[in-house]
Amino acid sequence: MYLIFDTETTGLPKNWKAPITDVDNWPRCVQIAWQLLDDMGELIEDQNYLIRPDNFEIPYESQKIHGISTELALEDGEPLDEVLEKFNQSLEKSSFVIGHNIDFDVNVIGCEFYRQQIKSCLSSIKLLDTCTEDTALLCKLPGGRGGKYKFPTLVELHEFLFDASFKQAHNATADVEATARCFLELIRIKEFTEDQLGVTSDYFDTYISKNPDKIQQAGIKHVNLKKQSEKLKESLNTQADLKTDIKKEISSELDGIEFVHLHNHTQFSVLQSTMSIKDLIGATSEMNMPAVALTDNANMMGAFRFVSETQRYNRSIDENQLGEGEIKQKIKPIVGCVFYVCEDHLNKNYRDNGYHVVFLAKNKNGYNNLAKLSSIAYTKGFYYVPRIDKTLVEKYKDDIIVLTGNLMGEVSNKILNIGQKKAEEALLWWKEIFKDDLYIEIMRHNQEDEDLVNKILIDFSRKHNIKVVATNNNYYKEKSEADAHDILLCIKEGEKLSTPIGKGRGFRYGLPNQQYYYKSSDEMKELFYDLPEAINNVFEVVNKIEEYTLSNQVLLPKFDIPPDFIDDEDDKDDGKTGENNYLRHLTYIGAKKRYGKISPELEDRIEFELKTIKNTGYPGYFLIVEDFIREAREMNVSVGPGRGSAAGSVVAYSLWITNIDPIKYDLLFERFLNPDRISMPDIDIDFDDEGRSKVIEYVIKKYGESQVAQIITYGTMAAKSSIRDTARVLDLPLSDADRIAKLVPNMAKLSAIFETNQKDLRNKFRPDDLTRINQLLMIANSENLESETIKQARILEGSLRNTGIHACGVIITPDDITNFVPIATAKDSELNVTQFDNAVVEQAGLLKMDFLGLKTLTLIKNTVKIVKAKYGTILDPDNFPLDDKKTFELFQNGETVGIFQYESPGMQKHLKDLKPTVFDDLIAMNALYRPGPMEYIPSFIRRKHGDEKIVYDLPEMEEYLKDTYGITVYQEQVMLLSQKLGDFTKGEADILRKAMGKKQKDVLDKMKPKFLDNAKNKGLSTNKIEKIWKDWEAFASYAFNKSHSTCYAWIAYQTAYLKANYPAEYMASVLSNNMNDIKSITFFMGECKRMKLDVLGPDINESYYKFAVNKDNAIRFGMGAIKGVGASAVNAIVSERKKNGNYTSIFDLSKRVELRAANKKAFDSLAAAGAFDCFNSIHRAQYFNDIGDGITFIEKIIKHGGKFQANKNSAQVSLFQNSSDVQVSELQIPETKQWDTIEKLSREREVIGIYISGHPLDDFRVEMESFCNANVSMFKSPKDFRGNELTIAGVITDLEHRVSRQGKGWASFTLEDYVDSFEFRIFGEDYLKFKHFLILNNFIHIKTRIVEGWKNKETGIVGEPRIQYKNFKLLQDVVKSFARKLSIQLNLDDIEETKIDEIKKLLVKHKGDHNLSFAVYDEKEKMKIDMQATKHKINISPELLELLDQEKIYYKLN
Repeated sequence: MYLIFDTETTGLPKNWKAPITDVDNWPRCVQIAWQLLDDMGELIEDQNYLIRPDNFEIPYESQKIHGISTELALEDGEPLDEVLEKFNQSLEKSSFVIGHNIDFDVNVIGCEFYRQQIKSCLSSIKLLDTCTEDTALLCKLPGGRGGKYKFPTLVELHEFLFDASFKQAHNATADVEATARCFLELIRIKEFTEDQLGVTSDYFDTYISKNPDKIQQAGIKHVNLKKQSEKLKESLNTQADLKTDIKKEISSELDGIEFVHLHNHTQFSVLQSTMSIKDLIGATSEMNMPAVALTDNANMMGAFRFVSETQRYNRSIDENQLGEGEIKQKIKPIVGCVFYVCEDHLNKNYRDNGYHVVFLAKNKNGYNNLAKLSSIAYTKGFYYVPRIDKTLVEKYKDDIIVLTGNLMGEVSNKILNIGQKKAEEALLWWKEIFKDDLYIEIMRHNQEDEDLVNKILIDFSRKHNIKVVATNNNYYKEKSEADAHDILLCIKEGEKLSTPIGKGRGFRYGLPNQQYYYKSSDEMKELFYDLPEAINNVFEVVNKIEEYTLSNQVLLPKFDIPPDFIDDEDDKDDGKTGENNYLRHLTYIGAKKRYGKISPELEDRIEFELKTIKNTGYPGYFLIVEDFIREAREMNVSVGPGRGSAAGSVVAYSLWITNIDPIKYDLLFERFLNPDRISMPDIDIDFDDEGRSKVIEYVIKKYGESQVAQIITYGTMAAKSSIRDTARVLDLPLSDADRIAKLVPNMAKLSAIFETNQKDLRNKFRPDDLTRINQLLMIANSENLESETIKQARILEGSLRNTGIHACGVIITPDDITNFVPIATAKDSELNVTQFDNAVVEQAGLLKMDFLGLKTLTLIKNTVKIVKAKYGTILDPDNFPLDDKKTFELFQNGETVGIFQYESPGMQKHLKDLKPTVFDDLIAMNALYRPGPMEYIPSFIRRKHGDEKIVYDLPEMEEYLKDTYGITVYQEQVMLLSQKLGDFTKGEADILRKAMGKKQKDVLDKMKPKFLDNAKNKGLSTNKIEKIWKDWEAFASYAFNKSHSTCYAWIAYQTAYLKANYPAEYMASVLSNNMNDIKSITFFMGECKRMKLDVLGPDINESYYKFAVNKDNAIRFGMGAIKGVGASAVNAIVSERKKNGNYTSIFDLSKRVELRAANKKAFDSLAAAGAFDCFNSIHRAQYFNDIGDGITFIEKIIKHGGKFQANKNSAQVSLFQNSSDVQVSELQIPETKQWDTIEKLSREREVIGIYISGHPLDDFRVEMESFCNANVSMFKSPKDFRGNELTIAGVITDLEHRVSRQGKGWASFTLEDYVDSFEFRIFGEDYLKFKHFLILNNFIHIKTRIVEGWKNKETGIVGEPRIQYKNFKLLQDVVKSFARKLSIQLNLDDIEETKIDEIKKLLVKHKGDHNLSFAVYDEKEKMKIDMQATKHKINISPELLELLDQEKIYYKLN
């Protein structure tokens, strides 16, 4: 017997995995229906019961689904225990219990048996389900998890089996009939097995003979429960209007009352709100409201900006309130948060997203409690969403006001989904905790569910004396932004706008209407005309809020100093006196080591710096930095020489924080810390990028994990991404979305484009950008889906899309970090992250350290390692001589590829012209080579070489401008000269530098008279001083920080020194540094070639993980750069090689290496890359030979080695056998043809990404050099070559012939040359004409022309430039087709009779119709004579050219 049953319930469980004994978890049963069938499918019994609710209600949301109201169930329902007894009787007759998603119904009814304490055999009967992976495979509905098919709903399964839906889904009787029909049909089509049904093999034959056709409906009549419920309500007169006592006018109680929005979301509720903080404050100001709350979901990321922006607005009110017109009120900022309150924030066994409850901070202590809750929600409670629970609420409840929230709040949600009783219990819990600081939140968005909830909430309010407040739960500023907000929700959910809003499969999340905008006071009063207390009570809440600031002075962690330096004053000044004493001690010890003898001038400088540091109040900052930098060096982590203005500090230099002598290079401390203004020191530190994490680990260990965090970053939707995201949601074709996005210039904002007039656009953008902008504007003005995309994308631009981690910023706090700021977690970091970003963390009082990872330091470190390993020489980069001849020759020749900050082509050109001879030249070039000062480079170069006179406006300026040939290059020069000429103090000089750099006219106007007067008093020419000031104003905004330039020029010098003196070792390190970037590897291999350094492919006996240098001074490819060969495989290979010597054969390798680390994939990749080529007895093709047994030879070798190792290991544990006696029969090497060049190279490229042992085009180098004028990379920017003929050649590496919708053929093919690859498309007649050339791996030569794009007849818009194909040729035919003339190039000194005879013999053998000439040149006299051969003609062929190359006879074609 088969029993098929279904239930309708009061809702869904919170925890689907909970046991049936958890009576609070499992919903109540309100209807049960079942059918009892015999084994042939005959209906034996059909029963259906409504269940009378006993001490529970049927919630609104459940009633909406199945239509059973509490009233109907009370009227028509049966007692539960009687129904269960009847169900038990049917169960006892059954062999199987069947259902669709049967586990749910079994648990629901099992829990009811448990509640009633009725024994049942349900748990012992076998279950069969019609919702399984088998039926998912049967229906093949896409969209399941992990790319699988999704499980079908009962409706979907019914439609699949019978091509028809069934009515009354979610009525238990209808569901049972449909399930029974599906189950019987699944038996008929043998979807259930004999084992599953417990039958013999003849059962199916009998069953099918009894049911030859599709199973028909049982014909049971189903009652429409929804209609019955509605009819009953009418009869009971319960269909009353929820809004009783309708009044025509707004209550007089609200006269003069202002409204305040207490529930607002901003863009920090990631992808859930279009409002920025600026919008929120702006809207509040426009409506002249006296306060506003920020209540983002679960986070407080916007809190600091919100308070700061509000306070900035209030200051502007004070400044501007003198004018006439409307008087604006100040705005009180109310910081809040919507928390997700779940049952247990630590329980991650099942998904519980919690209820949405609004928390508002009454004061700073309340804010701190919110910060604690938000931090815990992320760091401990995160499971799908950040969560807290009621235990935490009780712990951090002080100085917090709670609003019950929207329909997702606990009270409202329980009214809708569980029942009024449970909702009331929840409300009373919140009241007990928060007393008069609990308010019931009432919203009116014209929604049926909300209206029902509001009626009950108002009843609760009056019954329990809890005040109500009116809110609107705002997600966007204007009503017109509702569509954009809906699109934003679709972006978050990955849905299309066309998907209907609702619950369940086939629906998406969305707000039910467009009423969630920032309404005015009048609009809110109109909504609550009948409930004036809801408006009045808002001000009660506002009045409970105290204003406070979130800005703080930076607080440093306590630094433990030795007892000898502790001072009695430490208790009064937080330990500052002791820290200053210890800093002084360390500084003088370090200064003696650095300088030897401390001169009076040096002592004055140190004392000036220590005094300034003492005045700032941050001596501990230097001690903290000194400590972790010293530790970094002890851990062998490379530390940079300094960065930025900190290099101007002698104290920092003496503490080894920096490594550049500020005295030697005239670097200024006041550029770092202004003695006249107290400011926080800021030292950025470079570490080698591999060692940076070690330093951070040390800091965590020293100060504690709870006191260290990284800094969050906010990823926003830029113009192009907002267009593409919006287009996807609106279902605009991808090609159209891409085309529109490309019309936006890089880095441009849609707001800037659409809010700027045409004249300003012309001034702001380049002509080609302006053309695209005009196309964008034209599209936006049309009326179609494209214009709608742009319109909505404009609103969404700038929305917060995701969060990330600051690349280098680390926060260290004196105490638990959550005492200062809220924190969160991040995917890419084991550390916590601050919820405030880099722009505000310091204002919030946090110590920020920048731990920068610099690849160049790793490069230097690795080169030093290679040199030591190869030569035994220990290099000290900090002490490289600054007069190394080879190093300066490298700079003078512009050979700076791979040299830090000096490798661009423009820099190389200037270096060749400058020919630097001293380190100061390099510092100056680093400062000058940037926009603005770049225009001074030619004059700088001419002055150095004496081609332009060095002129000083005043002789007094020579002291500071001499090193830069009279040109003001650095900010420090302006500062020193202002002190010398205008008697400015050090502090004033720094203020002048800042004011000039930021063009602060008001500050400059105040400082100029003093400068002029002081200079005049010194007897200096007023005209000259005026000119100097004017020059400074013009140039100082471009002048660069000399401290920074010096530090980076020093790193550049170190890299250049290594490249000049240890070229192979340095370039090997450069290649290792770029192992994950194939383009960079290709580029640097080209530099190796120029340097005449061989880069050899990987070799199992010479290669390491990184690139290395062999005994012949050739660079050997690193095995770590081969795909499929991981670090563990390389470590195993190299460690065994070091231990027991080189591998003698592939068999030796397989016997010795750890095969669990070096697996088949690693062996395959190494073989394809040529790493086994040193074993001459086997070529690459043999490793992959398969004799037909499906096993490659390399697999056999690995198994052979594994067997050998196993036997060896067993022999070692045997008492009777010596391990040296281990024998395994050797393998026979298969005979197979070697791969051709193309196959060999393509396999290489598969695993390495580039060709190493050659290039497929090497045989056609002459053709490419002589008959091509372009490379394929040029086609990536066709607008740059509009109107030009471009001739290219390459190999076809990818090809696809296609047919258009119109039935016409076209093709896309990827052509690759030495430089790059590009996908071309060819259509129409061109395709028909040249398609026979389009064959994979063909070498082809193409002549093209770049012409204007097609013009759209409707819009007049001209598209992107297009390619016109003029001619195709096979590369092997190019010389034959295009060669016209051969010119033999002869050096006068090389002309000998034997040489002439050789040339003559060659040419005579290749007679033909092509012209011949000779060019004889004399390098000494710089003369050249061209001679035409009038009688002798030749045949220019690849064979002749190859012979000329072999004989080293130089020639030119055409």
